[in-house]
Amino acid sequence: MLSPAVLALGATALCASGCVWYLPAVADLRAGADRPASRRLAAAACLAAWATVALCAPLLLAAVPRPALGAAVLSGAAAALVLAGLARVRRGHERRATRRAWAALRLRPPAARPARSTRVFLRWFLPGYAVAAGAVFLLVGGSLAR
Repeated sequence: MLSPAVLALGATALCASGCVWYLPAVADLRAGADRPASRRLAAAACLAAWATVALCAPLLLAAVPRPALGAAVLSGAAAALVLAGLARVRRGHERRATRRAWAALRLRPPAARPARSTRVFLRWFLPGYAVAAGAVFLLVGGSLAR
């Protein structure tokens, strides 16, 4: 079993490398009303997820019991998932409003299809993320069973 200090170091390194996601999210939130509500909600979900990872490092170093650490991680993940779900619902409302506006102008809306690079990234990222999450679950589950 890994020591809490090594796990805290890993969480810190993960947070440092995650700046490519959370710094643009901070910019989206700071932009305020210049960004659509769905984008701000998605940015809040991103920040909630990364804040949860960042919170793990001090909790591990403080030798917090595993159930308390698990509760903190689960509550942070739940908050991020709720915010991401709200962002998705809000994005649907915004898309429908955009379609209605284009229909009122009697024009065809521009095609809104994700770029190929986004689809390729998601095809590689999502399975890798699922494998990594499963590995963490097995490691944490195995250490809790002892």
